[in-house]
Amino acid sequence: LCENLMTSPRLWLIVPAAGIGQRMRAECPKQYLRINNRFILDITLSRLLDTGRFTGCMVPLNASDHWWPESDASNDNRIQTCSGGVERADSVLSALHALKEQVAPDDWVLVHDAARPCVHSADLANLVSTLMDHPVGGLLAAPVADTLKRADFGGLPEVAETVDRSQLWRALTPQMFRYSMLFSALETALQEKQPVTDESSAMEFSGNMPVLVEGRPDNIKITVPADLDLAGFILSRF
Repeated sequence: LCENLMTSPRLWLIVPAAGIGQRMRAECPKQYLRINNRFILDITLSRLLDTGRFTGCMVPLNASDHWWPESDASNDNRIQTCSGGVERADSVLSALHALKEQVAPDDWVLVHDAARPCVHSADLANLVSTLMDHPVGGLLAAPVADTLKRADFGGLPEVAETVDRSQLWRALTPQMFRYSMLFSALETALQEKQPVTDESSAMEFSGNMPVLVEGRPDNIKITVPADLDLAGFILSRF
């Protein structure tokens, strides 16, 4: 019992990869597009797992995914897979179910976008050290730098107003929460049909407010074709 009390919570990684990436207009999901002849998913997973911080990793996959066997990650014994869902939240909940027999309730789960290969190891280290003793957890985020306009649509979009950006942040990943709290928050939010666009929004709905940990703004999410070249450039500078 004393040994258990002295043991620090372990870190687990979930990288949802069940999306089909419609905005990329590509022949395969965006996580299987290549940068320097490597799948984006392989780059993302290796950048996180090679830090040595994680006890294990779960990757939810689409039922029709036939690219995974071609990936480097498919031969990595640190990585397990499970069936993903229609939405990101469904995939993350599926991964939490799949990890159930391996994790402790207070272990930390870090969820990271498959299409964010530019995550920096220093940001990961800062996230973990900042939140390790926090009761809720939090996420990497970046303060909004651009002037924001709210549009009024009626034909061509017109500016309705300029939005105060002083308290606005862009949510990034990883997002880091306790296993049991995240499981409960996601399950409840989905049951009550709440919009869940990331893990933080589920935690917010449960009344547990996450911490914003400032991260590098070049931790971009590859969403449209132009992002591929930008990600390649960012990766070349690390």
